Amino acid sequence: MGEKKKKDASTKLWKKVLIVGACVLFVVLMIVSGMGSGWLSIFTVVKPGDTVVIDYTFFNAGGNPILTTDQQSYIKTAPTSRGLMLSKQISITANQSLTRALYPVQIYTTDSGWAKQFAIFSPEYNAISAGIVGMKLNEQKRISIPSADSMTQTWSTDQLMLNKVNISDINIGDVLAMGVSDNPETEVSNTSAITYVRTGEITQKTQSGVVVDFGYPYADIRVVSINNR
Repeated sequence: MGEKKKKDASTKLWKKVLIVGACVLFVVLMIVSGMGSGWLSIFTVVKPGDTVVIDYTFFNAGGNPILTTDQQSYIKTAPTSRGLMLSKQISITANQSLTRALYPVQIYTTDSGWAKQFAIFSPEYNAISAGIVGMKLNEQKRISIPSADSMTQTWSTDQLMLNKVNISDINIGDVLAMGVSDNPETEVSNTSAITYVRTGEITQKTQSGVVVDFGYPYADIRVVSINNR
């Protein structure tokens, strides 16, 4: 008789546990349904072919920020930074190489607002496009740009003058803003060719010209949204 009571008590206990568990599950399901399908995005990762909106900050060889979408960082850093520019977020296709020499992004300047565009070179775009694969929503990552060390150019005094720059007015460490095009031949032959802003740091200076480093070795990236293909 005692065994039967024990079994009945055990059965009642398990029934209570099941009822409580069902109630908890019901509450959880109600909460999840109230959140909609958006909560699933926290588990989504970037796959090749996905369209991804990103925030970014590019850094030059000296570790100084050059181009950023972070308005707070821009407001805080711009007064003491050499040539930091504020830009807009971009939509990029994951693991897809750029078919042109550069990718233009809008930048803000005090004289023309958002009218000008900055040139992100194809090796930089491609490094980011490949590097974001596997990232999650709101994840941040530092992506290296392997070819950055090859983006140095020598500018003669004559070339500088064509860009309205006097060599006597610039020094090593200065940030030089130049106009670049994705079709240099057109730029030379046609004054109406579209040019984009690109900044570089002067690393050497002689009487005949300067060496300018236009390479950005790395960029900090944050995934803002993921649109699966």
